[in-house]
Amino acid sequence: MAEYKLEVTTGKMKHAGTIDNIYVILFGSEGQSERTELDNSGIDFKSGMTRTYTVKPSSSLGKLLLIKVEKDPLFIFPEDEWYCSKIVVTTPEGDKIVFPCYRWISRGELVELRGGKAMTVFDEEHSLLIDHRKKELQLKKSSYQWEITDEKLPHSTHFKDISELPAEIRYSLSKSDQVQYTKRMIGSELKFKGLAGSRKKWKDIDDMKKIFWSKKTTLSEYVSEHWKEDDFFGFQFLNGTSPNVIKRCSKLPLNFPVTDEMVKPFLETGTTLKTEMEKGNIFLCDQKIMDGIPARMKDGNSLYATAGLCLFYMNPERKLIPIAIQLHQQPSEQNPIFLPSDLETDWLLAKLFFRSSDQIEYQAVHHLMNTHYLAEVFAVATLRCFPTIHPLYKLLIPHFRYTLHINIVGRKTLLGPGGALSESSLGVEGLTELMRRALSQMTYTSLCLPENIAARGLRSIPNFYYRDDALKLWNHISSFVRSVVEHYYPSDSNVCKDTELQEWINEIFTHGFLKNKQSGFPSCFNAVDEVVKFITMVIFRVSVQHASVNDGQFDYNSWMPNGSLLLCKPPPTTKGQSSMQTVLEVLPNVGDTVKLVSTVWILSDKYTDVVPLGTYPEEHFDEPALKQMIKEFQAELSYLSEEITVRNSQLKVPYPYLNPAVIENSVTI
Repeated sequence: MAEYKLEVTTGKMKHAGTIDNIYVILFGSEGQSERTELDNSGIDFKSGMTRTYTVKPSSSLGKLLLIKVEKDPLFIFPEDEWYCSKIVVTTPEGDKIVFPCYRWISRGELVELRGGKAMTVFDEEHSLLIDHRKKELQLKKSSYQWEITDEKLPHSTHFKDISELPAEIRYSLSKSDQVQYTKRMIGSELKFKGLAGSRKKWKDIDDMKKIFWSKKTTLSEYVSEHWKEDDFFGFQFLNGTSPNVIKRCSKLPLNFPVTDEMVKPFLETGTTLKTEMEKGNIFLCDQKIMDGIPARMKDGNSLYATAGLCLFYMNPERKLIPIAIQLHQQPSEQNPIFLPSDLETDWLLAKLFFRSSDQIEYQAVHHLMNTHYLAEVFAVATLRCFPTIHPLYKLLIPHFRYTLHINIVGRKTLLGPGGALSESSLGVEGLTELMRRALSQMTYTSLCLPENIAARGLRSIPNFYYRDDALKLWNHISSFVRSVVEHYYPSDSNVCKDTELQEWINEIFTHGFLKNKQSGFPSCFNAVDEVVKFITMVIFRVSVQHASVNDGQFDYNSWMPNGSLLLCKPPPTTKGQSSMQTVLEVLPNVGDTVKLVSTVWILSDKYTDVVPLGTYPEEHFDEPALKQMIKEFQAELSYLSEEITVRNSQLKVPYPYLNPAVIENSVTI
């Protein structure tokens, strides 16, 4: 009689255990075992526990292929789902095989687990496993479907509510509890202070510092003290929440008629605008993508958003400062070019309107669409096209943890009635049009960081910490991805014959980038290098890039004068007629302000249920070579973390968001 030892691990999360009966059947190349109950003395399946069982077929089953796991009720007790992490089987021959599960199992459900090394479709040999693979993909495609809500935006999951999601795709109870606690705490404080829903206008800008007693950060307080300063305004286009829009300027746009006479006082003595352009010291931010999108009405009054242009100068002190702002695309007498030498509040209003539009573009395009929506496309394609044994499923699935959950919630809470984004100056219709335009212009190179930085002429601009940290992270991710991909695809021909991989990239091209051939996105793969680059982009985007646009939201955007999503009065059309009272009238009222501040608190708060970049608590890979690759990746990230920590300790305004220790593996908030 043969003996198989099974080490069964239950997940560590709340309520992961079960008192129900668990049965298994082992399938091998030479037969199968009897249906065997896993039953020791006491409660078998407690949260975080590993218990050992034996299965004794009459003879060896040959090469172990599958485990079928079944959960039956114990008497009349109510349903309690079981979270099975993994089953490790030691065979009679002494081989140890890991069967990853990492999912909730319900009563009456029969789950088939595959173990051993990752396997591509062209390496599959056994008829039982080939059949299992086909059936698994059929089930996946029926379970995860595409939904087209707007033909000009990335397609989404068909799930409408988080209750419809498979349990392992949803937030853990601890994460849900913490988010709800934060919301209750915020609501209680605002209600107690009489701020929630208030239609009163702010009487003094400093009153905004008193919105919350319990929530302040060193950086948010710094912003509230320095938001008026030109060098800090420029700094934020490199190291704030929106480092994606500025570019080097070698020639002024025809619709931005800045002259030497205008900017001479702000340049180094004796130089000219043309000379500084030739030196590479002039930069531009152009919001033409927003031109012509109407602002919405609120309570019978129009809100306001501009589509401006801002010229920056990297001065000899290595500080990036704004030297000219035009708030609309077409120059005219009613659309003056504002300068730092204008009346202080005129210049302040010009920066406020420009930052407001930057906030709108950043939240809709660079945050919501370019990280959340694309992450959802990558996640759905992965869940549909790869079986769990596929090496790229094992590589990618940790980077989609909670993504479908947060996107379903986000669509309701941010873009639904009363949501922070729907309350912006452009409203849902305007933001949707903005995202449509951005997707139609999106290119593959714009999502690949080294090419993006080069195309914007930002390789050498000083004090650009986002670039410095992000490029190092891109390279570390790329090196790790290359080692994994080349392990399973030793030649380009292997890539070409992996039909599951080809279907995956085609689904992304179709449902994410809407078959736009001009975009440069691949619809198929012909070489190992192409796979490495694309998967590097995917992992970078859902971890590093999301951290860069999400995690600094409270620091930089909770001080409303630094950049509000809605403005209540029109931009100035003449100079010399504004005051601080004008600034207060332009900013949102008390209720709208606290709603926006509350949102950025929730979105950038730190929760305990976090998986940092490069951390893989779920053991999907069983091969020693792959485990070594992960260790080397983690070591590189650890060295970089130390390097960034030392650098930040020497900066007046640190850049902490791309420290690998605080970057999440996936889009989870």
